Amino acid sequence: MLERPAHTDAVKTGRVIWFTGLSGAGKSTLAAALHAELEARGTAVELLDGDAVRENLSKGLGFSRQDRDTNVRRIAFVAGLLAKHGVTVLVSAISPYADTRREVLADLPNTLEVFVDAPLEVVTARDVKGLYLKAIAGEIQHFTGVSDPYEAPQTPDLYLRTDEISVEEGLRRLLQALGEA
Repeated sequence: MLERPAHTDAVKTGRVIWFTGLSGAGKSTLAAALHAELEARGTAVELLDGDAVRENLSKGLGFSRQDRDTNVRRIAFVAGLLAKHGVTVLVSAISPYADTRREVLADLPNTLEVFVDAPLEVVTARDVKGLYLKAIAGEIQHFTGVSDPYEAPQTPDLYLRTDEISVEEGLRRLLQALGEA
């Protein structure tokens, strides 16, 4: 029979930093900057980007409320597994519905909800694929922030207005909020 080595150090619980906001607000940009900084500091860190998760874990889901909620719950499930093993998990996902965000964040350890905000005209200007213009013209249905709602957090742990601050300033504020400044 194999013996397991005794561990005197308890496994440190990780944390989940949940970036929410409209498409083009800067969630992925800020999450990537934080990921690079934490990784450089030797932190066990993973990035769960909404687009990548939708392609690899939630393929086949549409954009109904039920499908969006299912996608957010799947992301939260993976984030929780990683955090349970000491990983700092950065989630970058629109996650448009406030009650679903509250539900998943309540079940995750050491969470920080980050509302990444920019006005519709700014995210439309940043949209290299032209999806906002198509949604505004009625060519795309169920587009968050145009024909589908985005319910902004009322009391996020951190509020970053990306049309008013640089990525560097956003990173500084994130590190400060995490006690890593």
